[in-house]
Amino acid sequence: MSPASQGKSKLRKAPEPVSSKRVSAEAVDHLDALYATAGLTRNLRGKAGGVTRRMRLERADPRELSRPAPAPVVAANGVEWLRVPGWAQTRWLWHGFSTRRGGLSRAYCPDDAPGELNLGYTASDDRQAVAQNRRLLAEAITGSPDTPLISLRQVHSSVVRFAASTDASCVQSGKGDGLITNTPGLLLAVQSADCIPVLVADRRLRVVAAFHAGWRGTVKRIVESGVGRMRLQYGSCPEDLIAAIGPGVGACCYAVGEEVFSSFESQFTYCADLFVEVYDSDPVRTRYPMLFLTQRAPGHSPIGPSLHLDLIEANRRQLLASGLSSRSIKVVGGCTSCQPELFFSHRSSKGHAGRMMAVIGIRP
Repeated sequence: MSPASQGKSKLRKAPEPVSSKRVSAEAVDHLDALYATAGLTRNLRGKAGGVTRRMRLERADPRELSRPAPAPVVAANGVEWLRVPGWAQTRWLWHGFSTRRGGLSRAYCPDDAPGELNLGYTASDDRQAVAQNRRLLAEAITGSPDTPLISLRQVHSSVVRFAASTDASCVQSGKGDGLITNTPGLLLAVQSADCIPVLVADRRLRVVAAFHAGWRGTVKRIVESGVGRMRLQYGSCPEDLIAAIGPGVGACCYAVGEEVFSSFESQFTYCADLFVEVYDSDPVRTRYPMLFLTQRAPGHSPIGPSLHLDLIEANRRQLLASGLSSRSIKVVGGCTSCQPELFFSHRSSKGHAGRMMAVIGIRP
């Protein structure tokens, strides 16, 4: 046999590479079931990605996604805040979501405008004005400016802390994004300027909680973790819990990148329900679309639909996953980005913004 024919013989005898197609469908289904029990999905290798993947999402106009805010309650001291519908019937419960109206801060408003209710110790504002604003909010909610107001240094985490003292310094310097207490006479507070504030109360055991949920905290399941801590620490039952989701950046305005989509996709089987494609509603683009055509491949041009995240729905889903009924969850409404006359927005003001507060407490 010639050397050439020997070489061909060897090539014919070489084993074929193992193909991934040989993996049985039953084995793949078994893996998917294991991932699903943990709320995960397996690697999307081999599936459509990027813009092609997002083409399967729903598409909407920003106006269809906007949730209007209710009319604020105006306190005797001038503070304007939002009340949760139906919660006033729970007499022992203090609660409220602040707006930017009715305070003493001058850092974020025009010179000829009245003062504003910035409640965060930001670099641009005077600390004494912020401290007085916090007293005004406490007075508006509880009737007394001396009610201790407990807050944290928020770090977009799943860390939850317990407040068990009327001394406001007990957790003031701590880091975290959730507060829980069963101690009467305290106001638990979380700050926001686009992130989603969530308040939870146990009607039977009189336990209250406040959570700060940005997209990172939502991916880390801050609300689910917090409700779980209420159950472990105090024995709360989901059927006894009520919850309120306050104003934050709405799906109408919250454009995000692929990395945010991937983070949610790795954690939640219902990820696709949280994202929509939103088209620019610019009337010029709508009337003259040919002026905005580019030679870039689809998905690489700034022109076209953007990916928007519904953080409010994401946290409502976590409350449902924690065992609360849909009837027990109230969405207050209001988009911090497209209602700048009522709310502070870190995103729409490019970082130059004050902070609002969501507060909850137990009447002594």
